[in-house]
Amino acid sequence: MGLHVKQNQRRSELQEKLDADLRAKMEAQSKKDLETPDGVSDSAYIEGTKKTTSLAWAWLLIFIAAVAVFIFFIKIVVGA
Repeated sequence: MGLHVKQNQRRSELQEKLDADLRAKMEAQSKKDLETPDGVSDSAYIEGTKKTTSLAWAWLLIFIAAVAVFIFFIKIVVGA
């Protein structure tokens, strides 16, 4: 019976140590998460992209025409 109590005490000490370690990690992570972004490293995803070309308006017109043709065909099918 005395051995059983000793094992429980060891487990308790181990649990306390793990609890303290996890709390320390959680505090460190929360402090890291609260840091304000600097805007320089956060904007790294933009590297390698290029600006919209001058033909963007043409692609917009093509898209609008495609949507108009699709709506036109839907009206024909429903009306028939």
